[in-house]
Amino acid sequence: MTAITIVDTDFITIQYLPDKKIIYHVIHSPISGQPLRDALLAGTAALKQYGATKWLSDDRKNGPLSPEDAEWGVAWNRQTVALGWKYWAIVVPEAIEAAGSMSPVIDNLYRMGVQMRVFSQLEDAFAWLDSVE
Repeated sequence: MTAITIVDTDFITIQYLPDKKIIYHVIHSPISGQPLRDALLAGTAALKQYGATKWLSDDRKNGPLSPEDAEWGVAWNRQTVALGWKYWAIVVPEAIEAAGSMSPVIDNLYRMGVQMRVFSQLEDAFAWLDSVE
């Protein structure tokens, strides 16, 4: 089945993959602030619209998460989980400082009950999401 594009910019692409029932985002270059927030909110709307429970984040090209974006993300996480988000596979950023900035987000979602795994390879992330639910 063909992917449904939700957002497509120079910084991020978000798609819904109907055959896998996954919201899938790829960060092309570091993104933060309102562009990041608008993209993630569009992904949340798609998760609700299509009844998806899985999200795959390919964040290999992202930079560190700012404290402001991390704080905003707590409310976004809560909202998205309330709409049915259950599984998250994240391919972590290549830069160690960027990967480390994701730790609070991962901890927060774990406490909310989202089952997640952290990957360095995209294929492994897809395989894990295919194995759940």
